Order: sequence, then C-alpha cells, then structure tokens
Amino acid sequence: MTRAAAQSPGSPAASHFVEEIEVSGHIIDSLILPKILDLITSSGGHFHIKNIAIGQGRHDPSYALLDVSAPTDALLAEIVAQIADHGAVPTAQQDCRLVAADMDGAFPESFYSTTNQRTQIRIGGHWRDVADQEMDCGIVVDAATSENPTARCIAMTDVAAGMNIVVGHAGVRVFPHERATEDRHGFEFMNSAVSTEKPKGVAIRQIAQQMRETKRSGGKLAIVGGPAIIHTGSVPHVCRLIQGGYADLLLAGNALATHDIEQALFGTSLGVHLDRGDVVEAGHEHHLRAINRIRRAGSIRAAVDSGVLKSGIMYECVRAGVPFLLAGSIRDDGPLPEVVTDVLDAQRQMRSLLKGVDFCLMIATTLHSIAVGNLLPAWVKVVCVDINPSTVIKLSDRGSFQTVGLVTDVEPFLRALVQELNLNAA
Repeated sequence: MTRAAAQSPGSPAASHFVEEIEVSGHIIDSLILPKILDLITSSGGHFHIKNIAIGQGRHDPSYALLDVSAPTDALLAEIVAQIADHGAVPTAQQDCRLVAADMDGAFPESFYSTTNQRTQIRIGGHWRDVADQEMDCGIVVDAATSENPTARCIAMTDVAAGMNIVVGHAGVRVFPHERATEDRHGFEFMNSAVSTEKPKGVAIRQIAQQMRETKRSGGKLAIVGGPAIIHTGSVPHVCRLIQGGYADLLLAGNALATHDIEQALFGTSLGVHLDRGDVVEAGHEHHLRAINRIRRAGSIRAAVDSGVLKSGIMYECVRAGVPFLLAGSIRDDGPLPEVVTDVLDAQRQMRSLLKGVDFCLMIATTLHSIAVGNLLPAWVKVVCVDINPSTVIKLSDRGSFQTVGLVTDVEPFLRALVQELNLNAA
C-alpha cells in the first residue's frame, strides 16, 4: 500500500501515516460504516470523512471516502487489515501478494485468513472472486501466471508444498453480507440473534415460508440434527420433512442414526419406550443391539434393502435418495458402518456436500451445528433451534453471525413446522 506521512485532518497535531479508503453498499442500515469508524478509533487511529453519499431508497447503496491515519506505519497497516474485513478498500490498490507454500499442511507465515463473507483478490490488475468461501481458511491461487488464474479457499490441512498462497491484506477485498430488504421481510422476527421470548408461532410460520421459497426456487435445504430429535419423539416429523422434499442433505453423528434405528427396531430411545414413556427391562442394551444388527447387515443402506430396517429417519433418507453424512466422535459406540471416523475426512466430505446449500436448519446439536456453521458462507440462511440458547450464542461468537435462533423444545417446533408446511398427509 502507498502511505504518506502527513498532517491528518481531525487528528492530533502530529505527523501521521495516512491511507485513503473507500467503502460502499448498504453501509448505513447494515451498520457497516459505524463498525469501521469504531474499529479505527478503538485501535488508536483517526479518520476524516472526505466524501459521503447516502442512498435515498431502500435498495440504493451508500458510499463513503475517508482518510485513515495512525502514528506509525505498522499501526496503520493493522487498522487497514481490520477494517478490510468489513469491506473497506484502499484507493491506492495493488495486486495481492503470493508466496509459495514451503511444506505440506501449513500456510506461509502472514497468510491471509479468510472470513465467511464474499471475497475477491486482485491479480494481474483484475479483481477475481474467491470460490468455496469459508471462514478460517487461506486463499490458494491456481494457474497464477496464466491469463485466467482462479482463487479458492483452502483448509490448512489441504495445503501442498508449492501452492501459491495469498499473504497479507493487500489486494484483498471483502463484501460484508448486508441485510437485504427481502431478508428483513422474510425473517422479521429475527431482529435479535437469539431470545427465549420470541413469538414462536410467528417465527415458525416465517421459517416455513422461507423453506417453501427455497424449495420453490430450486434451492438446497440441509438439516443438521442431534439425538434429542429421537429422544423427544420427533422422528415422524423429520420423516415428513424428508418425504415432502424439504431435506436435500442430512448431517449428524452416530448418536442420531443409532437411536433412530433403535427406535425403529425396538420402539425405544436410550431404553425408554417412546410410546409409553417407561423404561424397558434391559433397554439400555437396545442401542448396542441396533448397531450390531446394522453392522451384521453390512450398512444402513443394506439393512433398508434387505428389509431389516423398515422405518425411521435413516430409512427415509435411503428411500428418498437423500445423502447423509455421519461424523464420528471419540465417545461413539460401535459405530455404525457409515460413520466417518476420520474427522478430517468427515470435514472434507461435509465441505463437499454443503456446496450449493441455501438454507440450513440446525436442530438440537451444539457440536455439529458449530462444525457446519464453520463451513458455510455468510449468505446461507441458518436457523438454529435448541432448548439451550447458548448453542446459538456459540455459533454467533465463532463467526457464524448469519445464524438466528429459536429457543424452544424440539418436538413442538417440528410438529408446528410440519403443520405449517402442510405435510401431515405426506
């Protein structure tokens, strides 16, 4: 970046290093500009707004041009790097800097760490979109010396020696996800990220409407589920979502599938009879016997094909051709044959399956919700339903700020959602 030591208007009477930056889009109603100005001052810098144009209509973008100054060049570089994540771009632009990875499985020092927001890099004097957007990754540039280089996010573990990796913030710009008008209408109840006092009926109606619109437009819907779906007797509701075409992908762990199959084979979940609520004699063995029976059949799919498994969520996924990924855990019993026990392999498969997802419904699982949230770009709509508000709070704190939550019990939520979607007769 080109910086000059100069007297910065609005700053103390001292020689400052100054960078001219610009920011555009819905920077007022999405509170992007106030965030940028707050970051500048809280980091020890100063700003001087040279030009600002505020959009007059709901769809009109705004624009601001300002000088950012700091007492030292290093501090200015740090401030510019921070505000770049909110879409602030220096007007003295330059190409991004590439450094070849010197080893497998690690980035070069000072690599650019990605956000989950739309990103571009400048190479050969042209801005190019970064594909496979994901937070906490690096950016690799393929065919860097050709006329049409491509850029994509890459996980640290997938780096191979010799790859061209973007380092520093120069030549990188981010487009913060803005609260579009249609989003505000569709998710009006989501003015706060999580609350125990949201009107549940209104919330569920709007979630159902969003799911209908996603399906109608040919979008892809994913369900991330935990075993509480089974324990609360919600299996029939999820089955109806699958039958109605409102699940194009299921992501879960060994527990959801195991207890779903236990319920299908024995009518119990954790040894408790779901129809009567009483504990069955030796019922604590049922989940192990369910796993064993599926392992003897060879797989969940083979158990469905052979008639061993005749109902439940996993049965409906196989019958409807809905792909599923069961990611393993150190505490898993068995596990079931389809469970991916290599966590890095599970993450890669999840990353691949989530491509093109437009709407994600996360139900009663903290760890899987966070894992999936880390892989999703900011423009994917995410609804997290949990009896514990900390699940949604953790997602937001870890960067999945697009996540909005409904704090409620799983079974009443799913029952009402199925009714709103008119799937009772499915």
